[in-house]
Amino acid sequence: MTEQRESLASRLGFILLSAGCAIGLGNVWRFPYITGKYGGALFVLVYLFFLIALGLPIMVMEFSIGRSSKQNIGKALKTLQPEGKKWHLYGPVAIAGNYILMMFYTTIAGWLLYYCFANITGAFGNLDAAGIENFFGSLTANPVKQFIWMAIGVVLSFVIVGIGLQKGVEKITKIMMLLLLALMVILAVHSITLPGGSAGMKFYLLPDFSKITESGFSEVIFAAMGQAFFTLSLGIGGMEIFGSYIGKEYTLTGESLKIICLDTFVAITSGLIIFPACFAYGVNPGAGPQLLFITMPNIFNNMAASRLWGTLFFIFMSFAAISTLIGVFENIVSYWIDVHGWSRKKACIVNAIVIVVFSVPCILGFNLWAKFEPLGKGTGILDLEDFLVSSTILPLGSLLMLIFCCHKYGWGWDNFIQEADSGQGLKFPMKLKFYFKWILPVIIIAIFVKGYYDIFSKLFTN
Repeated sequence: MTEQRESLASRLGFILLSAGCAIGLGNVWRFPYITGKYGGALFVLVYLFFLIALGLPIMVMEFSIGRSSKQNIGKALKTLQPEGKKWHLYGPVAIAGNYILMMFYTTIAGWLLYYCFANITGAFGNLDAAGIENFFGSLTANPVKQFIWMAIGVVLSFVIVGIGLQKGVEKITKIMMLLLLALMVILAVHSITLPGGSAGMKFYLLPDFSKITESGFSEVIFAAMGQAFFTLSLGIGGMEIFGSYIGKEYTLTGESLKIICLDTFVAITSGLIIFPACFAYGVNPGAGPQLLFITMPNIFNNMAASRLWGTLFFIFMSFAAISTLIGVFENIVSYWIDVHGWSRKKACIVNAIVIVVFSVPCILGFNLWAKFEPLGKGTGILDLEDFLVSSTILPLGSLLMLIFCCHKYGWGWDNFIQEADSGQGLKFPMKLKFYFKWILPVIIIAIFVKGYYDIFSKLFTN
C-alpha cells in the first residue's frame, strides 16, 4: 500500500533544504580559487549575472514541475506531458544521475567525517607539512578505512531520511544549515582578523583587470557560466522534489532567489575563510581535494587553538556534505515511494545497501584500481563519475526541463507561468520569453560542448 505523501512543514524548511542540496563542495574548493584566478570582485559580478541569467530560470522551472505534479521527477514529467509524448523517459535518467553523483560524493563525505574525527582527537597536533600530506595519502591508500567512513555517512543520512520528511529531513537539515551558516561567519571573522589576512582579502575581492586580460575574456566568461550553472545542481530533480512538497502560497521566482542568495553567501564566505588564512601563513590556495585535506590542516596547525579551528572547519564541511547527501537521498527514496509504491523504510534500507556497494569503485580508484585512468593521465574513477554527472546529465537534463516548460510540445509556457507565479511575491519575467525559449538553450548547449571539448582535448593531447 502506498504511503500518504508528506509535505514540508514550513517555508524556512523548504528554503534551507533546497539550499542544503545546492550547497556542496564546489562552493568551497572551486569558487574561491577561480574567483581569485579570474579577477576577484570582477569575476564575482560576472558570476552573479550568470547565476541569475542561467541558474534562476531553470531552478524556477524545476520547482514548478515539482509543485504542479506533486510527484518525484520519475513520475512528474509523465503527469504533466501532453498525451502521446515521451518526456517521461528522462525520469529514470535523472534518478540515475542521482545515483552516479552519490557514487563519488559519499566517498568525499567520508573523508570529511574522518577529518572531523581526526581534528577532535588531535591527530594533526604533532604533524609537519609532509606529515599532513602523508596523512591524506594514507587515507586514500586505505580502502577499508575509506569504506568505513563512507558507510557511516551513508547510514547516518539514510537514518535521517528514514525518520520522515518533516521529523527527519526537514527538522535535522534546518538545524545543520543554521549551524553551518553560524560556523561560517565565526570562521570568516577569525580568518579576516589574522595578521596578514588583509593581503588575502585584496587578492580575493579587489578587482584585477590584468587577470582577465591574462586569461582572456572568453575564458573568464565560460568559467563564470560554468560555475553559475553547476553550483545549483540543476537537471536531475534535486530541486524538483522539494518543489513537490510545498504549497502555492509564494511565487517560485522569489523563493528561488532566496535559495540562490544562500548558495552565493556560502560560496563567497568560503573565500573569506580560505584566502586570508592562506595569505596569513604564506600558503598557496589551490583548488580541489588538496585545498581541504592538505592546505587547510597545515594552516590550522600554525594557528593558536589549532585543534578548535580545525574541528570547527571540518564540522562545517561535514554539515555541507551531509546536507547534500540527505537532499539527494530524499530524491532517490521519493522515487521508489512515488513510482513503485515502496514504504519509506524499505526504500531507505535497500538504497543504503545499494549506494554503499556502488560507492566502492570510487574508493578503489585511489588504490587498487589507481592504474585505471579513464579520462587521461592523472584521472581516476571519481573524475569519470563526476564528468558523467556534471558535464553530461546536468546540462542535458536542464536543457530538457527548459524546453519542456517553454514549448507547446512539452508542458508549455502558459502552464509553467501559471504555476511559477501562483502565490505572493516576485513574478517570473515573462517579457524575456524569447530569451528563455531560444537563447538560453543555446547557452546550455555551448556549456555542454565546452565541457566535452575541455576533457577530450586534454585526453588527445596527453
